[in-house]
Amino acid sequence: MYIIAIAWIYVVFMMSIMETSVIAGIMTFLLYGVLPVSIIVYVMGAGQRKRKRQVQEMQRREEMMNNAEREKSAMKSAPSAECRPEV
Repeated sequence: MYIIAIAWIYVVFMMSIMETSVIAGIMTFLLYGVLPVSIIVYVMGAGQRKRKRQVQEMQRREEMMNNAEREKSAMKSAPSAECRPEV
């Protein structure tokens, strides 16, 4: 995926060098190269971002379940206030 983006940036860079003025070259490079490539790379990375978000959510859920189980077992093992003898 990135090799195509790099090749397109190269082609657009060569086009921008051949422009008659510096401003035209900069605008060509930005509007034909950087802007479209950044949009395409962002869209192509959507699946990877979604998978990463799902993995993080699963890890948070597992962590919350483990914490809840630890608290539950700590409550069971600790004597309640009712069972303690008064001093």
